[in-house]
Amino acid sequence: MPPSPDATNPDTRSFDPDRLALPSGHFIAGRFVPARGGIPLHRPSDGAAFADCPVAEPALVDEAVAAAAKAVRESGWGERPPRERVRALHRWADLIEEKAGVLAPVEAVASTRPVGQLAAGDVAVTAEQIRFFAEFADKETDDLVPTGAGSLGLVMSEPYGVVGAITPWNFPLSMAGWKLGPALAAGNAVVLKPSEMTPFSTLLLAALSVEAGLPAGLVNVVLGDGPTTGTALTGHPGIGKVSFTGSTAAGTAIMTNVARTGVKPMTLELGGKSPQLVFADADLALAARAVAGSLLANAGQACVAGTRLIVAEAVADALVEAIGAHCAGIRPGPTWDAATTYAPIISERQIARIEAIVGAALAAGAECVRGGTRLDRPGTFYAPTILRRVGTDSPAVREEIFGPVLTVQTFRDEDEALALAEHPTYGLAAGLFTRDLSRALRVTRALQAGTVWVNRYGRSRDHILPTGGYKQSGIGKDLGREAYLANRRSKSVLVDL
Repeated sequence: MPPSPDATNPDTRSFDPDRLALPSGHFIAGRFVPARGGIPLHRPSDGAAFADCPVAEPALVDEAVAAAAKAVRESGWGERPPRERVRALHRWADLIEEKAGVLAPVEAVASTRPVGQLAAGDVAVTAEQIRFFAEFADKETDDLVPTGAGSLGLVMSEPYGVVGAITPWNFPLSMAGWKLGPALAAGNAVVLKPSEMTPFSTLLLAALSVEAGLPAGLVNVVLGDGPTTGTALTGHPGIGKVSFTGSTAAGTAIMTNVARTGVKPMTLELGGKSPQLVFADADLALAARAVAGSLLANAGQACVAGTRLIVAEAVADALVEAIGAHCAGIRPGPTWDAATTYAPIISERQIARIEAIVGAALAAGAECVRGGTRLDRPGTFYAPTILRRVGTDSPAVREEIFGPVLTVQTFRDEDEALALAEHPTYGLAAGLFTRDLSRALRVTRALQAGTVWVNRYGRSRDHILPTGGYKQSGIGKDLGREAYLANRRSKSVLVDL
């Protein structure tokens, strides 16, 4: 299995991107399906063209969906004893961890994820997610419900059959784990389309599922773009349920496509423009680390990035200075260098969009106190940027930038803080920092967000906590018990005795 064994250095995890072998084609019915040409790909770290992503036409999507349906039917995956499914998924998770040295370079070369953060981070998290969801298979039960004395009432559940999933480019492996773990544990097969910008590690993940003993065809990966491959997948009549993580615009297009071709349930985890509220009594050192960490992690390329700082006027200057000090310590570099801690922007198109929004914000009166430019180095790197004097109508406040740009707004009281935190479009996540427990609970209840972090910002590895948004940040939940249940449908049964 690629990459070639000598492509990585086991001591540093650094590797030579030009010696890295990549998987090619699609993965359907337990085997790689050859494909040529497609979408030219460029490495974000240096701009070099390095591969093509083939585009699966509707006929190939038909083949993948048929393979998934056949695998479920002939393997009896959904009807197998639950512990058997659990053991198979655990074997897969073990193999994912064992192959971290193979998965990490393949993930890093095409993406924004530095290789030094992958083995113990994204790869390990993906394995944890598979194990976490596996354990629901023999612990979630049907319900016996109260009915009349002469009858027996049951609420039973069963898998949908085939789940269609689409994952984004920013965390390719762990986002695949979000989709594959609950769907497979719940007894389904999956046809997954990764982002056309970062497809390769997902192909290897699928191949490892067969190596671990999961039935061939249970995990299928079709590569391609949204208009061709994504449209064919989400609108396919053989898909029982759709799961998508990506932008609000793309989620809206998927909903439209599904409505055009029929009706089916969907889980949509979409865009965000998340606020972080820092009150005057907060631990400012802790808040500075958390805010800077959210800005710098993956160069702000995360749907939950807390890039709207809303801070008490009395401590704003001190906090912004402390955040700037953290920004000064970045180590930008190619994703194949283990010393790199600061990621490139995924593409030239995306960095141009960041520049346009920052430029519009400055034209509208914002003050740039740090950054605001590309970094002078190969690849698409953008400096950590802090904008002050921004109003609620500023493009930098209203639009999801998906880059390392922090806006700063100040408040004098709690009501003003909450008014600034409210966003007309998004409600994915929020953070708040205070030593006052009553205030923390009061503000948490008032914030219009699907996730609220208090005195921290960002997910932990407690996969039991579901994630999902309010407003146009999505519908349904990923992670947690909710994600497992979303991959099963209920059936009411009434038996007269």
